[in-house]
Amino acid sequence: MKNSKKLPLVILIGILGVVLFSAKAVMVKLAYQYNVSAVNLLMFRMLFALPFYIAVLLFTKKESEKLPRKNYVWLIVFGFIGYYLASYFDFVGLQYIKASIERIILFIYPTIVLLLSSIFLKRPISRVQVFAISITYIGIIIAFWDEISVDGAQFLLGAGFIFLSAITYASYLVGSDWLIPKFGVVRFTSYAMIVSCVSVILHYSLFEHTSLLGYHPNVYWLGLAMAFFSTVIPSYLVSYCIKEIGASNFSILAGLGPISTIILASIFLGERLTLLQFGGAILVIVGIIVVSLNKSTYKKSGS
Repeated sequence: MKNSKKLPLVILIGILGVVLFSAKAVMVKLAYQYNVSAVNLLMFRMLFALPFYIAVLLFTKKESEKLPRKNYVWLIVFGFIGYYLASYFDFVGLQYIKASIERIILFIYPTIVLLLSSIFLKRPISRVQVFAISITYIGIIIAFWDEISVDGAQFLLGAGFIFLSAITYASYLVGSDWLIPKFGVVRFTSYAMIVSCVSVILHYSLFEHTSLLGYHPNVYWLGLAMAFFSTVIPSYLVSYCIKEIGASNFSILAGLGPISTIILASIFLGERLTLLQFGGAILVIVGIIVVSLNKSTYKKSGS
């Protein structure tokens, strides 16, 4: 980061983005109390969010340099993967598991980035990173243990969808780290989210045949709140933070995600983690922070 004086502000912006994104899982669980389907709820979120992204894009100065067409193709790909597929898998998974457990699973995305980079980009994984990844997945197993013993099949189904969400979100973050400098924070985020919104609308139009009308008023209010407070605002905050400090450093800040979700889920949903699950969550958070710190050091050393 060029201007170290604004680093504290950038960190605060990143933390706010993480907390707002974390609140989404709680809102989804609250909405599910009114028997709304995952696709319909996701549709409300994106329908309410779409006008905001279009408005921001219209009032944003166009880039002076003409970008290659392939950059727009990649933007569409990552917009589709990162906020459509990741959101869809997440919403489906939340039908089966606690909001706090969902956030713990999603938080493993830095390890997925590391593993995919090793497999497809042939980037070596250090011993410290191997150790941190091991801690992370041991933590996941510990956090799962109590839930599997109560409702194994349903829980594993939900956890599987959330894991798919983590994979797709990790792919989006890698792409955004590369594309944000080319488009700029605001334009990239707006384009990617418009792609996602349109993808959700197409999904609903093609595969969902239930009406969007007739739900309890709270469903629409929660959809609007999700759109503005847990989609539009944090998407720009996170993109800005990634631009300023990089995806690796941002993933360290994201360690607050599981903690904030656990607190919010306890307040609004009455969810309680067992001592075993809380211990697993701590292991996951420690493992991811070690992975992220080691990755940042690796980049700075020029290795």
